[in-house]
Order: sequence, then C-alpha cells, then structure tokens
Amino acid sequence: MSVHSPSKMRIFFTALFFIIASGCTTPLQKDERPNILIIVTDDQRYDTMEFMPETQAAIFDEGISFKHGFVTTPLCCPSRASILTGMYANKHEVKFNESELRYPTFMELMKKNGYYTGLVGKYLNTWKGEPRPEYNYWVSYSKGETRYKNPRLNVNGEWIRHQGEYVTYSLGNYVIDFLDHADKQNKPFILLYTPNAPHNPNTPAKEDMELYADLPPHRPPSFNEEDVSDKPNWLINEEPLSPETIQWIDDFRLNQIRTLVSLDRTILRIMNELEDRDMLDNTFILFISDNGVHWGEHKLITKNRYYEEVSRVPFAIRYPPLIGEPYIDTEHVVANIDIAPTALDLAGIPIPPEMDGLSILPLLNGDTNWRQGVLLEGWPGQGVFGAAHTGDYVYAELYNDISEFYDLQKDPYQLQNLIYDPEYQTLIEEHRILLKSFYD
Repeated sequence: MSVHSPSKMRIFFTALFFIIASGCTTPLQKDERPNILIIVTDDQRYDTMEFMPETQAAIFDEGISFKHGFVTTPLCCPSRASILTGMYANKHEVKFNESELRYPTFMELMKKNGYYTGLVGKYLNTWKGEPRPEYNYWVSYSKGETRYKNPRLNVNGEWIRHQGEYVTYSLGNYVIDFLDHADKQNKPFILLYTPNAPHNPNTPAKEDMELYADLPPHRPPSFNEEDVSDKPNWLINEEPLSPETIQWIDDFRLNQIRTLVSLDRTILRIMNELEDRDMLDNTFILFISDNGVHWGEHKLITKNRYYEEVSRVPFAIRYPPLIGEPYIDTEHVVANIDIAPTALDLAGIPIPPEMDGLSILPLLNGDTNWRQGVLLEGWPGQGVFGAAHTGDYVYAELYNDISEFYDLQKDPYQLQNLIYDPEYQTLIEEHRILLKSFYD
C-alpha cells in the first residue's frame, strides 16, 4: 500500500500555507491541504449498504471500510455531539435528544485554521436551525426535523419553504452549491453533509414508492426473541411483538431502504461533481451513520442500546493519497469520536487533549498500535448502561441489573448471554477492567 507520513504531510501543507512569492506583492498561494467531506446518514444500519450500490462502489470499494465501526451512544443527538467534539457523551453531557451541546466543536478549529466550512442537513435535535458562526455556509432545518416533502430549510440565515421538493434532492442541490462556493476560495473546505435519510418517517421519493415490493421480511434468529431468560430485567419485561407491530416493522424497514435509494443517487451526483471539478482525489471522504435501529431483534424497535443492530454502523473512508489499495479492516475498532481528531490531524491542527477519540491517520499509514476497544453508553428509561466493545466481544454493565457478555464470533445475533459461563470468566474480567478504564 502506497502511503505518505501524516507528519510529513502536515509539515508540507503548513509550509505551503505560509509561502509568499518573492517581492511580497504576489498573493498568498492557494492552501493545498486536503478537502474534507463527512457524510452522516440518519438511523442507517450497518447491513444496508447493498441498497446503496453507487455509494458502496464510489467510497467503500475505493477506500477502507471498517467491519468494527461504532457509535458510542446510539441515539441521534448524543452521537452527533460526539462527532462534533470527539468526546464520549459522559464528557460532553449530551445524553438525550433533548440535551444541548455546550462544548466547542472541532469545526470552530477548522474555520479558525483556514478551512472554508459548511453544513448541509441535520445539526442537533435541540438547535433551532439558524446559522452558527463556525460555518461559512449553512443549510439546515429546525431541531432535527425529518420532513421529506416540502422541506423548510434555513439557507444561510433565510428560512425557505421548498414547496414541491423532496428533501434528499434539495440537500443534494445545496451540496453542489457549496462546492461551487468552495471552488472559488483560496483555501480547502470541510463539509458536514448530514441528510435525514433513512430516519422516520422515511418517506420514499415518488419514483421509489414501489421498489423492493417482493423483498423478503427481515427474520434473523434474534427476531422477536422468545427465550430472554438470560437477559437483564429491562428486556425480560418487554412484551413480545404483536402482529400489528411486526407489520409496522416490515413497512418501516422497506421504506427505510427505499429512502436510501434516492440518497444513493444524490451521493453519486456529489461524487461526480467533485470529479468534474478535479477535487475528488484531494478530498478526504468519510461515511458514517449516527446510529442504527432495531428491526424487531430482541423484541426491540428502539435505538439507544448496545446491541449490534444499533451501535454498529457503516464506516468507510476514501482518500487515495493515504489509501493506495482498497481494503476491509477487520481488526481495528473505530468510532464516531474518531472523526474530529482525524479531521484536525489531516489539516495539521493540534488535537485538543480533552478529545477521547483518536486520529485514524496512523491506521491508514500502517501503524498497528491501536486501542483495544471503545466505550458504548446510554441513558434510556430502563437499562442505563456502559459497555466495552472490542470488536469480537462486548461486555455491558447495567444500572441495578445483571451484566451481559457476548462472543460475537460464535454468536453474532447475541442470543446467549455468557456472563456466568466459566469458560469466559477471564475474558469477562479483562473487559470489566477495560470498561472501568474508560471512566478513570
């Protein structure tokens, strides 16, 4: 794999930024640091990329995709706050969708250090939608609104009702407009592109309403799990799914998939625009979802848990200068908290010590010295939890309830809680110590 040292890249880009041509009358040369595009979908499960073949081909198959990509708090607002701060939720204190983020974000540092900054799409559930000062370009909606038709968007300070438009396409248009503005700057750009697909109410585009009508229902071994006697009380007390709920799940899943189709078209359009502007190969592109959703596994239709369906997400990076050959990383555990430090590192900006995340650039450079796992945490009404996920194993402690431990190599559907299994006690103790270390 042909790679370049991130430290050398930083020195090179910093030098370029401060070079002034002889005579002191020539303008500062263009800042050649990489552009950064971060795509954050909304409630997209890790196992849905087959329904986004263009995105799969353009990003995942052209870069590195991570098997063990996670969000540390599987709920919209806390997860996005972790993306913006590089912190775990227990530190940035956005524990619920109703919580306000009171910490500075990495986008402030990006703008202060010479990047042209933008956001197109969802910000945080508690934000009213008006532009924030750390963004040069801003298109968003009020408090995480998920309307698909006739969206009302704040466009650089002006509220506009996009009558007759479909939100996925509207946001795509604004991404193209952002690129047009960015192309005229003497600086690199960073854009947070945060479409609301496939979040509820997941209304498909008109042309996709009948797609996948014959798709088989989703019935993994954990669907409407009957024997939960080994699970914590919060799950034991969950009622089995009714026929009406099962039908709702099937309809919900199908429409989620259909909304991904229009998003796939839009991302392809953005990729083509980057290529037409000769920006594509100098743009670091990262794709992630803010969390997944349950489709009836373990009797659940919620998020905000530590099971794979909601905590594991699609996670991929495309950036040819550091990824010579596409590959799938099946070893290292990465998470949403790593996005902010990675962007800062790529831009040559010091990473604040309060960030819990790590820059992924050393992994792209072949460095195998990486963390053992990540913290998953959540504050649902029942079953407040902290969990240590190491890729192949997950250990969860719950407030005033029994703990859970799963060997995901042997039990990917998390059917058998091994917390009392004698064979696993050494591993469980290692994970218990790891979990404690996240809070020390």
